[in-house]
Amino acid sequence: MTDNFWKDKYPVGISSEIDADQYPNIQAVLKESCQRFADKPAFSNMGKTLTYGELYELSGVFAAYLQNHTDLKAGDRIAVQLPNVLQYPVVVFGAMRAGLIVVNTNPLYTAREMEHQFNDSGAKALVCLANMAHLAEEVLPKTGVKHVIVTEVGDLLPPLKRLLVNAVVKHVKKMVPAFNLPQAVKLNKALALGRGKPLTEANPSNGDIAVLQYTGGTTGVAKGAMLTHRNLVANMLQSKALMGSNLGEGCEIVICPLPLYHIYAFTFHCMAMMLTGNHNILITNPRDLPGTVKELGNWKFTTFVGLNTLFVALCNSEDFRRLDLSSLKLTLSGGMALQLATAERWKEVTGCSICEGYGMTETSPVATVNPYQNIQIGTIGIPVPSTLCKVIDDEGNDLPLGERGELCVKGPQVMKGYWQRQEATDEILQDGWLRTGDIAVIQDDGYLRIVDRKKDMILVSGFNVYPNELEDVLATLPGVLQCAAIGVPDEKSGEAIKVFVVVRPGESLSKEQVMEHMRANLTGYKVPRSVEFRDSLPTTNVGKILRRELRDEELKKIAATA
Repeated sequence: MTDNFWKDKYPVGISSEIDADQYPNIQAVLKESCQRFADKPAFSNMGKTLTYGELYELSGVFAAYLQNHTDLKAGDRIAVQLPNVLQYPVVVFGAMRAGLIVVNTNPLYTAREMEHQFNDSGAKALVCLANMAHLAEEVLPKTGVKHVIVTEVGDLLPPLKRLLVNAVVKHVKKMVPAFNLPQAVKLNKALALGRGKPLTEANPSNGDIAVLQYTGGTTGVAKGAMLTHRNLVANMLQSKALMGSNLGEGCEIVICPLPLYHIYAFTFHCMAMMLTGNHNILITNPRDLPGTVKELGNWKFTTFVGLNTLFVALCNSEDFRRLDLSSLKLTLSGGMALQLATAERWKEVTGCSICEGYGMTETSPVATVNPYQNIQIGTIGIPVPSTLCKVIDDEGNDLPLGERGELCVKGPQVMKGYWQRQEATDEILQDGWLRTGDIAVIQDDGYLRIVDRKKDMILVSGFNVYPNELEDVLATLPGVLQCAAIGVPDEKSGEAIKVFVVVRPGESLSKEQVMEHMRANLTGYKVPRSVEFRDSLPTTNVGKILRRELRDEELKKIAATA
């Protein structure tokens, strides 16, 4: 396969090249877009909208506070632990304008996870929601964090609404445990102190680190992927190219239910939508499905960015199905495999096809995508501009079209490496190629299919069985809301297949029905040995099912009976 394979097949549009050096850094993109689209809405949340002009002003005020009222200097790390609220883009872009490296931190982290990430990154500052401040109080004495800025959910809302929202969250919903952080500064005070102060705009080179994005926490020690300004600018331009003429500039209303601290949402909403001057609707808690659907009803939204579990939940909501969805023209999926049954149901409910892509934290994150004019459900599309893909065998040899092997990616969006982990970097980055750990097939037409995660593969009597295939089949059984497949140790076959099923409310399923459905659709060695029904399955903060956690539970059960 030549480097021109995809260019020859798709000479226009998605396979065109991008100029990763078009902008020297993220700050340049921010300044250009906020001036160009100054009066256009940038982010809305809880009834309040920030225009691009207001975003630039507030981020500059926060940057001035950091430069004039702290001893932080360019290159220092600042942990940002916020959900989808207006404060997030203000703080992140402000930190970048002050020259700091952003360490995106999950607000749902435990104290142990926070301690690891703050110490591993060497964070000197933290911006967190008051809801998590009690954990910060526990953790910070064990870290090098010197500066703490605390914000409440409603802090950027108009005064009366701010008081009401913050009071309800704290006193009615009891979502803010008591904390004592005497060194903490309230965000609104920080903004007041920064207003009118001089700001020296940072001007990092495109090879400097912009974001430390932690990954791998479910597979071992979480590592910080070093994403440079060039990485993120490149993926922003690639994301814009893949959307092509489907999205206009300054006219789209884009639903953002996935957390901005996750690289998928960060690159799309904070970068690509900024470049195009479009309007992001921030959903603070997508797990509150009634609240999410109510918010969706307030907008004639044109674009929806989600993942499989969210699509399923929305399609099962009567209130969502009653919404006027006639403006929706683009739905994007990533973060986990999109199941065929889900894609078909979404199209039936909304009238809009789902465009599935693929990426990793280490690729900033988008690596491949389905061209919207020619979607192949069940594939992850073709490489985005200026990106190459190949599959290799266990010895590292390139494999021909149609052969299964580990997917490797090369492009300007591939990370610089893992923060202070050269050995781990060398394992995954070889001659510019990123080894993804995913098993893929490149079809004759250039589209790629992910067969499964290398480490999730189940080996049954010498046969490779891929959980994605089993889950796709199981998801087509009426009554199945969620499902997962794992391998468990077995004396006879090495591993045996076990599936976990969550049944839709008001419906019923038996083990016999599940087994009969699987036997009717899969060859013998792929049929599960056991079925377990559950009320819910363990998921990540973005709704990705944690097979590893299910495997760990099974291993503990086996160990306890040994």
